Amino acid sequence: MFRSILTGGRRPLRPLLMLALAALLAVAGMQVGATTARAATSLPCDVYASGGTPCAAAYSTVRALYGSYDGPLYQIQRASDGSHLDVGLLAAGDYANGAAQVSFCANTSCTITKLYDQTSHHNDMPISSGGFWHGPGPNGSDVGADAMALPETVNGHQVFGVKVHPGVGYRIDNTNGVPTGSQPEGVYMVTSSNYFNSQCCFDFGSAETDHSDDGNATMNAIEWGNACWFGGCTGPGPWVEADLENGMYSTNTGPNTANNPGVNHAFVTAVEKNNGTSNFTLKNGDSTTGGLTTTYSGPLPNNYSPMKVQPDVELGTGGDNSNGGQGEFFEGAVTTGYPSDATENAVQATITGAGYSAPAPPPGGALHAVGAGKCLDVPNATTTGGTQLQIYSCNGQSNQTFAHTSAGELTVTDSGTTDCLDANNKGTTNGTKVIIWPCNGQTNQQWNLNSNGTVTGVQSGLCLDVSGASTANGALVQLWTCNGQSNQQWTLG
Repeated sequence: MFRSILTGGRRPLRPLLMLALAALLAVAGMQVGATTARAATSLPCDVYASGGTPCAAAYSTVRALYGSYDGPLYQIQRASDGSHLDVGLLAAGDYANGAAQVSFCANTSCTITKLYDQTSHHNDMPISSGGFWHGPGPNGSDVGADAMALPETVNGHQVFGVKVHPGVGYRIDNTNGVPTGSQPEGVYMVTSSNYFNSQCCFDFGSAETDHSDDGNATMNAIEWGNACWFGGCTGPGPWVEADLENGMYSTNTGPNTANNPGVNHAFVTAVEKNNGTSNFTLKNGDSTTGGLTTTYSGPLPNNYSPMKVQPDVELGTGGDNSNGGQGEFFEGAVTTGYPSDATENAVQATITGAGYSAPAPPPGGALHAVGAGKCLDVPNATTTGGTQLQIYSCNGQSNQTFAHTSAGELTVTDSGTTDCLDANNKGTTNGTKVIIWPCNGQTNQQWNLNSNGTVTGVQSGLCLDVSGASTANGALVQLWTCNGQSNQQWTLG
């Protein structure tokens, strides 16, 4: 159009037409500039690249980690027919299309089967095949996370994180472009203080390609939890630690220092970097606001120099597939080189600008047994999976405090470990024990709190029941056909 106006006539353009054309061109220029600015938005891997330490592998179920990325984020499989869906973005450089997942998984369950690498290396992470320690899946493999177990709202967008319970693990061997040997390497991830434990290991980073313990310095990964591997720790944790194999290190000697008693944020930025020969550094921050705190920067542990890192990236387990850890993952990357502090500060700014926000706590409190006048209780505040619940005199302690989550779970947290009320062995018959078990998103861990005071299992339809209508401390809790009696009535709060 512009060409025809400028060249199509022999008479000179009138002044008003010239002004109109200039204005139109100016508006067009503004629009082009705005589009370019949006496309050039710097996200974590853009920042790492501009700092000279580009991402070698980058994963997220929440958002793009490059301003120009427009591919899939992760793959899910639904149980009803075994079909798959690649969950992508709302637009290039944008947030995950969570609505597509919700629609695809309606009336069934879904599993995250693969995390796509957003770099050009295509180091996509499938479910791990297992390792020295066998997982709970076929032939000792690990299992995938429940795709619906960790719903979040980020910058107003419905998205889902990866909720890793013991047995969940992802791994890619023989990667392309990931640092090996003693080459410098950086790692970051966004996780949460809401879900962790002291078991080995909820890791993200480099590990062994044979899924076995290949000795000191054969890993370089972030470990998240309150594992105090060497004893002498200060505070309750959790901590950002470095899993360098044969130890989770908060310092070069192992335990944390007094100025690092623990990190408690709904969303946590965890950072680790290792120059391969003489230094590793640990940092953490609140992913919703503020900067990073360095908790350790100094020599590698004795007998860990030089590093002997292998071309493998993992999420959710230890290097030898130790699979007792639990945690939440929203995004993370492995970088080449040793990122500068300025680069990491800029990455943190992109994270706090993403719109992670602490969700309102789920409704919760004591679950009162109406008929007995007592409270649902985890005996002796144990965290041992399989322990049957009881009723006991109300005391306000954490082992009597339950939350009803958006996923329908009834959770209890004690000593940093969060467990779910669970119908033992997915039982659907009268007398099935109600136990605590690591949350896994399955329907035997989902509960309806009904207006008539009953609590019913989603899978079984049976009622939470105090056995024998007992009112005594220590009376056990089970599933039973709903009968309207007071030993099946409960109030939360």
